Amino acid sequence: MNQKQLEQEIARRRTFAIISHPDAGKTTMTEKLLLYGGAINMAGSVKAKRSKKFATSDWMELEKQRGISVTSSVMKFPYMDCEMNLIDTPGHQDFSEDTYRTLTAVDSALMLMDAANGVEEQTKKLFEVCAARNTPIMAFINKMDREGREPFALLEEIETTLGIAVTPVTWPIGMGPTFRGVYHRIHNQLLIYEKDAERSRPVPLKGLTLDAPEVVQELGAELAEQLRTEIELLDGAGEIFDLDRYRSGKLAPVFFGSALNNFGLEPLLEALINTAPAPLPREAQERVVLPNEEKFSGFIFKIQANMDPNHRDRVAFIRICSGYFQRGMKAHIVRLGKEHRLGRPTQFMAQDRSLVDEAFAGDIVGIHDPGVFKIGDTLTEGESLHYTGVPVFAPEHFCRVTLADPMKSKQLYKALDQLSEEGAVQVFRPIYGTEQILGVVGILQFDVVQYRIQHEYGVRVNFTRLPYGAARWVFCDDEKAMEEFTRAQAHVMCLDQHEQKAILLEDLWRLKFLKERFPKITYSATSDSVKAES
Repeated sequence: MNQKQLEQEIARRRTFAIISHPDAGKTTMTEKLLLYGGAINMAGSVKAKRSKKFATSDWMELEKQRGISVTSSVMKFPYMDCEMNLIDTPGHQDFSEDTYRTLTAVDSALMLMDAANGVEEQTKKLFEVCAARNTPIMAFINKMDREGREPFALLEEIETTLGIAVTPVTWPIGMGPTFRGVYHRIHNQLLIYEKDAERSRPVPLKGLTLDAPEVVQELGAELAEQLRTEIELLDGAGEIFDLDRYRSGKLAPVFFGSALNNFGLEPLLEALINTAPAPLPREAQERVVLPNEEKFSGFIFKIQANMDPNHRDRVAFIRICSGYFQRGMKAHIVRLGKEHRLGRPTQFMAQDRSLVDEAFAGDIVGIHDPGVFKIGDTLTEGESLHYTGVPVFAPEHFCRVTLADPMKSKQLYKALDQLSEEGAVQVFRPIYGTEQILGVVGILQFDVVQYRIQHEYGVRVNFTRLPYGAARWVFCDDEKAMEEFTRAQAHVMCLDQHEQKAILLEDLWRLKFLKERFPKITYSATSDSVKAES
């Protein structure tokens, strides 16, 4: 493939994630984007028990039972002339670690908000992860067909709470029972909302003012006057859209609509194609890697075991950062210093797979993992690169795991090994003792892990909660100082699944005491960093 063809293919890619608080409508939004892209023929509701039609992105049985997303699904769909790579991140507050890692694999994010609730806690956490990487963000304010907060108040809350400037691209006309649609400020066009209609009805206004008789006839005098006043206020005092500010993460375009009713999504998809960035350069420890470089490189941001219960497989998800990927090609696993053939690469529509012959920078590909990959691994065509920014976060909840059947210890070790490798749970082993301690970022993850151990590995286990509220990885260049520290804290010292030393803490107040008593020790909240906490 020549350079021109490579650059054309890369320019067609858009790789983004949806971030939101639970119940903002994220899974519904995901389904509708796939529907618009022609990837599915029928959108399934999150809890469609009667029809047995479940959301495409919720493939795990537990997700179907609870009506929540607990894993990150990767979906690819076409829209117009672009290839859209959508990562459907877990929306529940208890699955934040997987979500954090997933956000390292995207070039932009769509922040979904409930018009009645505004900026919620999980939205803030996920926004902070995006802001730390200067990830470009668009915002979609959902459920405008229900009563909610005033649009100006929502914009002000985004700016003050998240610290990012906003500029509405579409503006709502009414709300709840009086919701009539949105006005597209850039296209000077009304998009009329008609209940039970499949699509919005566009009304072009080119050459017309908002107080023209056609607008009054369409909306009625009162709504037309309200819209004209609000648009004048936005034009006079609001932020002007600036592409550079958006792409540097400083300005968020805002859209209004109703994902459930397929309304307001077309302007959003148009903006994702025309405004959201194509694959961006990526930082490695050694250098910045450009997407249009000839040679393939990428990193593994997620490992998922047992997506197909019939085959007990493991799939490693690669974000391609540069070049051209071919089925069956050999790649260099930098951490291991060895070559590995990337056979049977797949792309996903939730659990449905299709074999891939080729892929390009920006694409996400799943490859069979025989147990050689780890999260954060860099794959190249020979160059020694180490992509940065795929951390493991310190857990906040802990339990001791015991077997209901002592004869199943081998199966338990296998289960914990695989689940820890894919990042579903962290496993700690006390330096003195043989018990297994599990750590998670969100407490509900214990339910997921227990469910998967039983249903995927056939092992029944009991979990006993432990009184710890934090963990920190510990490092020290002075061997004697580390030995002294380890002896003194032996009752709470552990090794993680990668044989790195960590200490379990009842609360973070104890960390201050330890820093004063053992000043040579470095404490880290992520396992890929040895930066001391301030």
